[in-house]
Amino acid sequence: MPGTRSYEQNAEGYGLTRDTMRWFWDHYLSSPSEAAHPHASPLRAPDLSGLPPALVITAEYDPLRDEGEHYAEKLRAAGVPTSLTRYDGVNHGFMFWVGIVDKAGAAMNQACEWLRRAFAEPSYPVAITPIDAAICGSVTS
Repeated sequence: MPGTRSYEQNAEGYGLTRDTMRWFWDHYLSSPSEAAHPHASPLRAPDLSGLPPALVITAEYDPLRDEGEHYAEKLRAAGVPTSLTRYDGVNHGFMFWVGIVDKAGAAMNQACEWLRRAFAEPSYPVAITPIDAAICGSVTS
């Protein structure tokens, strides 16, 4: 398991726990030796250049916060256009609580606006489907 500060600070009491993450990790990999592979842990990739632009949203009370922020830093260092926002006062999965948790609506709006801009780029070969448009309609907090 990662030895990041957020894993220590948020190991218990905020929903997603260190033990739960260990359970997920154990079920995600066929063997512990796979943990070092960049497909399992992109932070371990030797080179992230050439990846598409990224939006990374982290939550203050999330064991994965530091990993997400380190990933954004590594993407930027590789020349990948990357936006990073940490939402303070919320935990892992907060974006599922639009209409209940104030910052969930703000984060969802940020993600949808970022996607709208990304898909509008002529060099980005992906079209927004009607389902995408419905999901990313204006969200109220």
